[in-house]
Amino acid sequence: MQDTPKGMRIHIGIFGRRNVGKSRLLNALTQQEAAIVSDTPGTTTDVVQKPIELKPLGPVLFLDTAGLDDVGDLGEKRIAKTKAALDRVDLAFLVTDWFWGQFEQDLAQTFKRKKLPFVTIFNKMDIQTPASSALEASQANSNETVQVSAVKTLGLDQLRQAIVRVAPPALFNSPDILSDLVGPGDLVVMAVPLDLEAPQGRLILPQVQAIREVLDCDAKAIVVKERELADMLFNELKRPPKLVVTDSQAILNVSACVPSDIPLTGFSVLFARWKGDLETFVKGTHAIDTLEPGNRVLILESCSHHPIGEDIGRVKIPRWLTQYVGGELNFEYRVGHDFPQDLKDYNFIVHCGACMTNRREVLTRILRAQEAQVPISNYGLVIAKSLGVLPRILSPFPGLAELSLNKN
Repeated sequence: MQDTPKGMRIHIGIFGRRNVGKSRLLNALTQQEAAIVSDTPGTTTDVVQKPIELKPLGPVLFLDTAGLDDVGDLGEKRIAKTKAALDRVDLAFLVTDWFWGQFEQDLAQTFKRKKLPFVTIFNKMDIQTPASSALEASQANSNETVQVSAVKTLGLDQLRQAIVRVAPPALFNSPDILSDLVGPGDLVVMAVPLDLEAPQGRLILPQVQAIREVLDCDAKAIVVKERELADMLFNELKRPPKLVVTDSQAILNVSACVPSDIPLTGFSVLFARWKGDLETFVKGTHAIDTLEPGNRVLILESCSHHPIGEDIGRVKIPRWLTQYVGGELNFEYRVGHDFPQDLKDYNFIVHCGACMTNRREVLTRILRAQEAQVPISNYGLVIAKSLGVLPRILSPFPGLAELSLNKN
């Protein structure tokens, strides 16, 4: 389970004032020295991530954050990092010592506004227990309240039980990549280009995850290079496949050789549905028709790879969009968890396939874009729209295929 990608893990954020024992709690839960601890306030200066297996939730990723009551110019930067982490956690810990004040009250309200389930944790019970008034305030505002001692490792079992009670049922059920599109005995053909950015000796993560899900639902997967697809379809297969999946940048060539009665889509489209909201992305894609030379386009890359050759986000998508619009656009790039606070000056946002982040972060970005009234789409959909094959790549989803033709 330690090999489970971070984007597939349940994200649990640890929040609170400085020096309430957040990092000690992380170390106690992971049974490792995952974070540096000190009695000096402000020891945690950046978000510390630690993946573990937490039964019965499965693989989780803990995010230990700097205190939200930090001070000074550097403190403000630490607080900004902590607040940004709120956008990608599925569940939160509100950690305090034995005190419940306005800070804790405000933080609880922030969690509620974000519809983020949370557990209030009174730490340091080996030194002092919270007053009844603090417990009553916590219980009135929290999903669950527990008392622990991170130093003495007391109350951790109760905390794990509280996590299970608070966690939404959806966290226990992984959504489908494509298992709702195919069933036992069905055949899925995957046309995979091997370009300069494909890891040497490996497939990229979305391809591996899609293959695994095909096998999990007792279907069959055949993987070929895109140039071998036509021979496979017309000369080697005895029956047509239930589904063909390809890389978005190969969609033009692949769509030309796959018969129209065989559903065809891209890995990026499948991930747009799995990690985000495919319908919103499809609607946002129509904004390409309204782009004008000089408009600002924000491209979001969830992984910090080194762009080489014909990089899809830095070279191919800008080239195809420029050709479609008929003039130069201003492209801006953000990598990893970096996301602008102010979106109003952008005309269009293009998100990557999000294989290296989790669904909550993608959905949060979608909501932020909608609040700013900036259309947002996804790599695969933007490529398909630019190349004129958007309805074709949405053929496994009839309602969305129709939406791709309707701009209203």
